[in-house]
Amino acid sequence: MTIEVKQLDRVVIRFAGDSGDGMQLTGDRFTAETASFGNDLSTLPNFPAEIRAPAGTLPGVSSFQLHFADHDILTPGDAPDVLIAMNPAALKANLRDVPRGATLIVDTADFTARNLKRIGYEQNPLETGELDAYHVIGLNLTGMTVESVKEFGLSRKDASRAKNMYALGLVSWLFQRPVESTITFLETKFASKPDIRDANIAAFRAGYNFGETAEEFSVRYEVKPAKMATGTYRNISGNLALAYGLVAGAQRAGLPLVLGAYPITPASDVLHELSKLKRFNVTTIQAEDEIAGVGAALGASFGGALGVTTSSGPGISLKSETIGLGVMLELPLVVCDIQRAGPSTGMPTKTEQADLLQVMFGRNGEAPLPVLAAQSPADCFAIAVEAARIAITYRTPVIVLSDGYLANGSEPWQIPVVDDLPTIDPNFTLEPNATDDKGAPLYLPYLRDPETLSRAWAIPGTAGLDHRIGGLEKEDKTGNISYDPANHDLMIRTRQAKVDGIARSIDPIEVDDPDGTAKVLVLGWGSTYGPIGAGVRRVRKVGGKVAQAHLRHLNPFPPNLGDLLRSYDKVLVPEMNLGQLAMLLRAKFLVDVVSYAQVRGMPLGAAELAEVIGNLVEETEGIDDDARHLGEAAANLTHGEALNGNEHDLHQSRLGGAR
Repeated sequence: MTIEVKQLDRVVIRFAGDSGDGMQLTGDRFTAETASFGNDLSTLPNFPAEIRAPAGTLPGVSSFQLHFADHDILTPGDAPDVLIAMNPAALKANLRDVPRGATLIVDTADFTARNLKRIGYEQNPLETGELDAYHVIGLNLTGMTVESVKEFGLSRKDASRAKNMYALGLVSWLFQRPVESTITFLETKFASKPDIRDANIAAFRAGYNFGETAEEFSVRYEVKPAKMATGTYRNISGNLALAYGLVAGAQRAGLPLVLGAYPITPASDVLHELSKLKRFNVTTIQAEDEIAGVGAALGASFGGALGVTTSSGPGISLKSETIGLGVMLELPLVVCDIQRAGPSTGMPTKTEQADLLQVMFGRNGEAPLPVLAAQSPADCFAIAVEAARIAITYRTPVIVLSDGYLANGSEPWQIPVVDDLPTIDPNFTLEPNATDDKGAPLYLPYLRDPETLSRAWAIPGTAGLDHRIGGLEKEDKTGNISYDPANHDLMIRTRQAKVDGIARSIDPIEVDDPDGTAKVLVLGWGSTYGPIGAGVRRVRKVGGKVAQAHLRHLNPFPPNLGDLLRSYDKVLVPEMNLGQLAMLLRAKFLVDVVSYAQVRGMPLGAAELAEVIGNLVEETEGIDDDARHLGEAAANLTHGEALNGNEHDLHQSRLGGAR
């Protein structure tokens, strides 16, 4: 049989099944294959909060979406071109996201009357015609997997667990992915269990070989490598990039790193990764609770280390008193908030960016802190280094905001040259910095650097530099306890001025406005960077003029932000909250920004943002042309059309037309 190879410039694939079917592992391996091939990529893992949700139910469905392309991409894709559904629940839970014409590869093994009824199907959707709008490939993947591994003597239950590898092999064949890395991975992962190792490898190879011989597949697809700047790349998740960035920041400062943390979704991976890096002078403390974790980190900073604590929204609430103590002590401390959907326990495995006001103001008294936000998984590295620089230079706790989408998602990362990273000088005080009335040497712990307003930092035990610390208000320079009203006012204003002064050390915000004539600016922060960028590309493709800027420093804001906002007729601020940044911008700059707020536990979609942006451009420019409809036109573009107009017709390729 002759198999045709068709060229595509991008594809979105989603693996879906029970949370025990290994969908996250399958997605991770396909991502690793794709990264080694050289495609640009972006991923979106999506799984239930329960350790093992009930099998075969809608709440128990786990999925992993991967968007890969031969060009620069910004998001995991709005909708899959290919859905691999391992059971009826996976099909039903994900079908609403799949566009007409897309390909469905379905494991038919569990499509029994009982399983179908359990999720609300009265009849088998594979037989009723309701899936006629899709290209459906129904295969008994479980049965074929069991048959392919029968030589290893496993029970049917154990044998069927390799069905995710069978599916991975099939899809790897379909998209011509390199397979050596997956085989090596399986050999290493199951080295101590030879039967399991061999069964998984056999299932993977069987799935790959099935594609070669099956009549169901007469076409393979090729997505060529993307053109990227010269350098060494690896695929990296946001949490891993954050861990590496924290270590890099500490190394560039010549300080040990001490992490005090309590496990919490979705921040726990930072603790896991840092625990592997002891050779870089990293100490990790898995504390008994959130308060103990931040207390250990702050104590480490007092001792001359870079203290770090990680958590999510609920844990940040618990840490707030100790963070306030860090403000009073004026010691470096990096606090990483990997945001999730709230309030309270909320939806632990779903993403949100609704902690901005909490980290800005969620402490008693006037307790200003610098706040930074990463814009992509790879950017988590750079933002961690920047947080270390600010914390150490300005002697202050720093909040780093990430979220579940960035933490678990991944993309290619160009590994930096360590010597190119900024050098951070802790500038420890090593000897008395003043004299008393009699000319005797004296150490003043709150004597400040005139440029940064940072106080002196002496390692405990340094001869002649003994001093008092604590949560009570400090007297200027001496650090003694003070209840003097004038001194309190001075110290409050000084701590605020120190944080405000950080703006002098950060670059002005850059704006992407191709010809400088746009009247609408789209301003984002955090993980909205990708969806906003993709939406802006769509609007520009259909003729709309729109500018884009993105904030990584949220407190203080970049020094030119106010002037930038006032230079546009309309400013649109999309957020995964109810308009928290919009509120801050209105209050500080008196600019009536337009808020677009969604809190669904999922990233914003490129198509929905394109429609919102396009409609605002039309309204602002006074376009009254019924035939134009920028928003609708931009929303209906395919991703490739939004970039270059050269995307192949995916419907003709039997892979659907995902927007």
